[in-house]
Amino acid sequence: MDILEYRAYCLSLPMAEESTPFDETTLVYKVGGKMFTYASMEDFRRFAVKCDPDEAVLLRERYEGVEAAWHSNKRHWNDIYVDRDLPDAFLREQLRNSYLLVLRRNVSPRSLREELLALVEREGLPE
Repeated sequence: MDILEYRAYCLSLPMAEESTPFDETTLVYKVGGKMFTYASMEDFRRFAVKCDPDEAVLLRERYEGVEAAWHSNKRHWNDIYVDRDLPDAFLREQLRNSYLLVLRRNVSPRSLREELLALVEREGLPE
C-alpha cells in the first residue's frame, strides 16, 4: 500500500472526512468528526489506527509490523508499518476496524452514530 492507496481506501469508507489539522504534511481521517487514522504524506512508512486496548497489545505481540503509535496514546493507538511484509488485506482490515471502533464508541451525538451505523449496515464497508 502506498499513500495514494491509503488515501483512496480511507475516503471510500462511508462519511469519512480528510483533513490536515496538525500540519501541512499529516493526513488525518475522521468519521463523525472523530479521528480513526493518520499518516505522514512525506514519509509514508506507517499509519496510525485506533484499537481496543486488549486488541492493540495482541496485534503488537503477533506482528512485527505493528507497534505502539509514536505520537498517540500507546494504549489505544497502534502504528501499522506498510514497509514490513504485512499484506494489503491486513492493512485495510486494520483501517476498517479503527473506523468501526471510532464510529461505535466515539461518535456523538447518538443520533449521528446511529445514522452512520445504519448506513454501514446497508452499504457495508469496502474490502
